[in-house]
Amino acid sequence: MSDTTKPAILPVRILSSGKALPGRKVTSHELDVRLSKPSGWVQKRSGIAYRFHAHDCESQSDIAAQALHDAFANGGIDPGSIDLLISASGVMEQSLPSTASLILHHAGLRPGTPGFDVNASCFSFPVALHVAASLLNTSAYRRIAIVASDLASRGIDWDSAETSLIFGDGAAAIIVERGDGTCGIEGYRLRTYPEGKAYCEIRAGTLRNPRLGACPSDFLFQMDGKRVFRLAASEMDGLLTDVLDDAHLSLDHIDTVVPHQASHLGMRHVAERLRVPTGKIVDIYKTHGNQVAASIPTALHEAFVTGRAQPGRRVMLIGTAAGVSVGGLILKL
Repeated sequence: MSDTTKPAILPVRILSSGKALPGRKVTSHELDVRLSKPSGWVQKRSGIAYRFHAHDCESQSDIAAQALHDAFANGGIDPGSIDLLISASGVMEQSLPSTASLILHHAGLRPGTPGFDVNASCFSFPVALHVAASLLNTSAYRRIAIVASDLASRGIDWDSAETSLIFGDGAAAIIVERGDGTCGIEGYRLRTYPEGKAYCEIRAGTLRNPRLGACPSDFLFQMDGKRVFRLAASEMDGLLTDVLDDAHLSLDHIDTVVPHQASHLGMRHVAERLRVPTGKIVDIYKTHGNQVAASIPTALHEAFVTGRAQPGRRVMLIGTAAGVSVGGLILKL
């Protein structure tokens, strides 16, 4: 690299993290029975031992609030110190109002605490972290809570063998402040390729609704996994090269990789493409499945809990998303 000038860091410090899972543990054996398949079929196809699905009485915003309070408890943080909440869910709980306002209702933060949604599908959390860091550096806010929650089970099309097996529900949260500039975001890229916009979608909305002849399948998740994978895989290498170049780093400088837990094939692809030791990659897919936007922050929380994310280390968040988007973020802790 000809330019040896150290790139600027976007200061942000993670104070704590937390997670929450809904109450129903669903094993792959249970799905074998439900789908009338031989024992072991679902685990072999999905790569998942078990995942969690919400009971009918559980809401996305309530589970998000549980993750937020777990983060408060883990960091000994006063909820009254939060002056902004960002919801980073891939799918909103309802069309209006924002999911952030629903989380605020359950979380019991001080009245008037502002909240808004950031949505970049499965990559929503890194995007929200970048937004939060940018806002903190304007001094508009001092301490921000970011919460990602998704109930993918509510949109499963059980007639689709490709998608019905891989999804789990959950939520995760982090609390951030600006910090002293020794830690923060060293590289960030997000690219969207709308030629893949129909490869991964829930069609219901203002274009497809009851007045315009929407059918029940419009409210369920639809995906052409092979086309998503081909498009994302063709662009991911170039994106990661650019993210690392932006930070004047190589993969050798990255201590931990936190990928979106997209699928069994996707996790294997990450390991093969990066050619880093398996221990560097946080893989919770087998016990959580694909939790949409909650996947990356839940895996990041796992990295903190297991000691793979510690002060002074570098973590790279990478993922793909509907759109189709690919993204990466390098965070120095």
